[in-house]
Amino acid sequence: MRRRIGQAALLWHTVRHLKPVQIGGRVRFRLHRPRPDSSPAPARRAPLSGWAAPARRRQSQTGPESFRFLNLEGDLSGGWDDAAFDRLWRYNLHYFDDLNAEGARERTQWHAALVARWIAGNPPAGGTGWEPYPTSLRIVNWVKWAFSGNVLPPEAVRSLAVQARWLTRRLEYHLLGNHLFANAKALVFAGCFFDGAEAQGWLELGLRILHKEIPEQILADGGHFELSTMYHALALEDMLDLVNVMRAAGLETPDSWDGKLAAMRDWLAAMSHPDGEIAFFNDAAFGIAPAPAELEAYARRLGYPGLPPLGDGCRHFPDSGYVRLQNGRAVVLIDVARIGPDYLPGHAHADTLSFELSVDGRRVLVNSGTSVYGTGPERLRQRGTAAHNTVVVAGQNSSEVWSGFRVARRAYPFDLAVGTGGEPFRVACAHDGYRRLPGRPTHRRTITLLPHGLDVTDDVTDVGVAAEARFHFHPAWAVAAEPEHREGTVKSPAGDSIAWRIETGRGRLEASSFHPEFGIAIPSMCLAVEPATGQSRIHFSW
Repeated sequence: MRRRIGQAALLWHTVRHLKPVQIGGRVRFRLHRPRPDSSPAPARRAPLSGWAAPARRRQSQTGPESFRFLNLEGDLSGGWDDAAFDRLWRYNLHYFDDLNAEGARERTQWHAALVARWIAGNPPAGGTGWEPYPTSLRIVNWVKWAFSGNVLPPEAVRSLAVQARWLTRRLEYHLLGNHLFANAKALVFAGCFFDGAEAQGWLELGLRILHKEIPEQILADGGHFELSTMYHALALEDMLDLVNVMRAAGLETPDSWDGKLAAMRDWLAAMSHPDGEIAFFNDAAFGIAPAPAELEAYARRLGYPGLPPLGDGCRHFPDSGYVRLQNGRAVVLIDVARIGPDYLPGHAHADTLSFELSVDGRRVLVNSGTSVYGTGPERLRQRGTAAHNTVVVAGQNSSEVWSGFRVARRAYPFDLAVGTGGEPFRVACAHDGYRRLPGRPTHRRTITLLPHGLDVTDDVTDVGVAAEARFHFHPAWAVAAEPEHREGTVKSPAGDSIAWRIETGRGRLEASSFHPEFGIAIPSMCLAVEPATGQSRIHFSW
């Protein structure tokens, strides 16, 4: 009975944040079964010049019928819906990202044959490939491929129209967020590819959705509202693609888009490490979105001016809730944000007040990343507080992440103070995620970036509750400690050394793992620091 009550509480604290359109949309999505419309495709829009080469991903098609998605090899021997592969792998199979990936021109014959095989093997409205999200991404990739000078045969053009018609009847209002954005983007692409009244209807529907979603999803400081660096990069690619396709179709883009793009590019640059790749906050991994440098090159091909270099200083992004500190050799990226939109926390981790550190261009302290989706225990562990550089109280997560993409009670930050008046740079913040526990403890953290070091102080208001601050070292660094684990060093392969010293509290080293990409787990080390009378303090120096 107690377990059932607990499950009911989790469900209640999850669904109470949903929008009515999500609840109604879910009912409609499950009950409404539209019929596909296979009537002839509209005429093609007269091609115009000005199409810019889009951002490139890694090659994912490795042979005529073989693929590598999420660092897992597979082929079509089991068909397009092979149950041997999980849903996300099968989604990737139906995206057709490789049509526009690195070296795609060398695989044109493979791609043409794959498009034909997909049409033959995926009759309208059946299987994974006709779910709205893969349908949306496939429409975009087929249109990009055609606009890049490749020939879509008549049967593919007709299929493209059938897919667009189907998508208009399966819009993902039950999910909202990046899914609905992808649906709208695909309709804009279809509307720019075809001509006539039907195509104009797709274009107008897509633009109507975007007119509402862009101001909501792209925050005033440039961050994407799901607060994941990876999904931000995907959203930036979406915006650049929309500008590209509308220009290629001879259409004007809304005046507000250029300002949004400038802010998004600035945010992504600031939330990347000196190695040029994204930080790991919420769901984030390399290899899913194009790399930041690839997106920036795409923006330049579209005629946008380059970004100014990132210099020393303190950058606070108040709408998304992140802070970048930089001085000389070090960069610190800090999460002082909510976990995401209350009605859409599917890509959230329980990582409130976590941070990442780079020194001399190398990552030193890292959140553990994301290597799996789904609903298994490893997905739950990677979303949990202990997998991040923050404080665990009473063995609990700061936000109640559960299942694969659910969150019940959430941590909300408060009492934020960002020192921007010069060195040392200091950020202080608290959150209420543990107030649901007996004693109603609060976690408060102060991070100070010094000229040659970093201080991290954590306070937990209930001194009688078990707690520990966790610091995950990047696996490239060798970690050593003196017997009592009060101080030690980490050394890079190049021989650089960073010292650490626990000034308040008691430490221990334990094995952990780092997940920079889907399907990858790299052994690493974590330093856990137990507070003394409610406080822990650690100093890193270089």
